Amino acid sequence: MGHRFALRHAPLRMPWPLPALLVWAASWGVFLAGHRWLRMSPMLALLLAAALAITFSFRGDTRWRRLFIAWGFPLSLAASGLIGEVPAWAWLLPLATLGIVYPVHSWRDAPLFPTPAGALEGLARLAPLPAGARVLDAGCGVGDGLIELRREYPQACLVGLEWSWPLRVICALRARFAEVRRADIWRADWSDCAMVYVFQRPESMARAVDKAVRELKRGAWLASLEFEAVGLVPTHTLQCADGRRVWMYQAPFRRR
Repeated sequence: MGHRFALRHAPLRMPWPLPALLVWAASWGVFLAGHRWLRMSPMLALLLAAALAITFSFRGDTRWRRLFIAWGFPLSLAASGLIGEVPAWAWLLPLATLGIVYPVHSWRDAPLFPTPAGALEGLARLAPLPAGARVLDAGCGVGDGLIELRREYPQACLVGLEWSWPLRVICALRARFAEVRRADIWRADWSDCAMVYVFQRPESMARAVDKAVRELKRGAWLASLEFEAVGLVPTHTLQCADGRRVWMYQAPFRRR
């Protein structure tokens, strides 16, 4: 998935529950700094701190860990009794925000993993495409993957699919050169694509492989950042500057 924030572009790879504890501590720091030092209203300080927790929650590697990261600060603040003047409905805002930006429908797919700048450099050299070829970013987030794909394929017809409507809106604003739609990547038709780019997670790669095998036509490419399509023999692998790989498979796919 594409999409992008000033964060590292990978899950929180620390022993659990250290990621949650660090995010909760950072949220408390934002809340106390805003409320006591910057004289913000309790409501505004709460929203800022909760926004920080929600942003980092996207990088949890399971659904329940994302929930724990997002909700640890609001629940601990409620238990502390420090801001009893905040109305009861305010405590629903973090949950509502998480549900809108990252719908439960999409939790089985990858969380918000932005494509790093320069990660796809050299892709067009290994997988040249004709002008006007249709290239799909399946799970485009806020557009980083589309931006990288455009650098490699400036003459291609770029398409981004994203289920979260706020992320889809942001992506459309950032990637005006592409067709960006709100859609379920698993129900969308991939058969007219010359390339499908994914930045999923290991658990959902089997599903991407099954769909690519069924729908992509001879000569079309499946390109996966970081995660290998287990069971397929890669046609090429592209080494990224940060040490990751782009695994590239051309139809008809070869099974191991």
